[in-house]
Amino acid sequence: MNNLQSLPLFLPEWGLLATILIVILVDIIQFHRNDRIAGRWLLWGLLITFGLILFQGQIRITSLFLNSLALDPFGTFFKILLLVSTFLVVVVARLSRELSEVRMGEFYMLISIMLLGMFLMVSAIDIIMVYLSIEVVSLSSFVLSGYLKNSKRSNESALKYVIYGAFSSGLMLFGLSYLYGLTGSTKYYQIAAQLQHLDPAGYGALILAMILILAGFGYKISAVPFHFWTPDVYEGAPTTITAYLSVAPKAAGFAILIRFFHDVFMLPQDAGMQWKALAGLPWPQLLAVLSVVTMTLGNLVALKQTSIKRMLAYSSIAHAGYMLMAIPVLSRDGIFGIMIYLVMYLLMNLGAFFVVIFVENRLNSEQFEDYYGLGWKIPYLGVVMSLFMISLTGLPPTAGFIGKFYVFAAVIKAGPAWYWLAFFGILNSVISLYYYLRVVRMMYLKGERAEVLESPGRCFNVILTALAVPTLVLGIYWAPVAEWVRQSLLFFTQ
Repeated sequence: MNNLQSLPLFLPEWGLLATILIVILVDIIQFHRNDRIAGRWLLWGLLITFGLILFQGQIRITSLFLNSLALDPFGTFFKILLLVSTFLVVVVARLSRELSEVRMGEFYMLISIMLLGMFLMVSAIDIIMVYLSIEVVSLSSFVLSGYLKNSKRSNESALKYVIYGAFSSGLMLFGLSYLYGLTGSTKYYQIAAQLQHLDPAGYGALILAMILILAGFGYKISAVPFHFWTPDVYEGAPTTITAYLSVAPKAAGFAILIRFFHDVFMLPQDAGMQWKALAGLPWPQLLAVLSVVTMTLGNLVALKQTSIKRMLAYSSIAHAGYMLMAIPVLSRDGIFGIMIYLVMYLLMNLGAFFVVIFVENRLNSEQFEDYYGLGWKIPYLGVVMSLFMISLTGLPPTAGFIGKFYVFAAVIKAGPAWYWLAFFGILNSVISLYYYLRVVRMMYLKGERAEVLESPGRCFNVILTALAVPTLVLGIYWAPVAEWVRQSLLFFTQ
């Protein structure tokens, strides 16, 4: 579809662009008054953008802007996830004492630009658009991670983020250039068509390109060995940004990873329900090994952490490994498992980080010792934090169990060749039980009971309840989410 025909179908992105401009103008006008008014405009803009996505309704599956972006239910699914996570983080950012002494206008502008970049990431079907969208997200996140300019720890996290980000982007761009040189095209489907007839002499260059591209994608999802930035950035960045980085860019990273390998390196068979690796490329085996190493390192290093923010950082690396398990099996069930896992992960991980933000507001610290007796001092906070920790472990009856169930089921259903992968996934889930329940132990078995009970406050109560209730309910009745994900398993194909 040409550029003019694409404009009416680009409505959500237009809404987001308008929101960015309004936030900038409001911040300029209110510069010497109340810069937090821009946050209200951003929240309204996010709601309008969500309405525009719903307004599109049963969209026809097509491509936009000369086959640079795809318009399909798969992309729409991820846009909704990104909008929900952004809305929640912006609301909590307004309650964070950590950000109370800094100007917030630029914060709201950067987070909305980052969201636009992620919208483009999940829809990109052109390698140039892939690179541009990732860079928009990366540049915004670099600044946001170092937003506390007077904090050495925040500045250090931003610098490390920039260095690792530039290096991984360079590797990815080098791999994309190899892919373009082998096929003569930047469009996914033209590349896939050319690869089917590639001379075997070019397989070495193709494998090298695939590994280099995987470095860029692996950096976005914090997969080993591209994870080195994660613990330091998560610990040094403002906690609201840490919460956001742990969910939104990771979801966008998995979307771009799935779409790229689905469209470029797979051949459909069995009525489109199964795929096989193009030209016998070994990327399924490579991703399987990457998955095991990622989840194992994330869980083992998390065991030794004394900071709960740093523990959740390594936890997010482990969860990336769990989700990676489902890609090498080359089935629609695997993609289904990842998508439903991301829904559950959004709820429980944001909930855990929001509890950390409240404790940080109260004590200006995020060490494990700060949680001594918390379950007795602030009962509601202890209950919801325990729920989020149990869900992150993957125990029933919580949403985390359902997410892991579908991922493991997809791996086991793929046949005996992948049983070893499921075994490592289950083993790592058992390991994670120790450090997640360590938080619960600190809250209820350490410290002393308080004479006077406290409450997190009305706003935090509402937000934590909005995350805790579905975390529990979706562990018992998850059919609506499963149906939504199933309807979203439609890709643009050419």
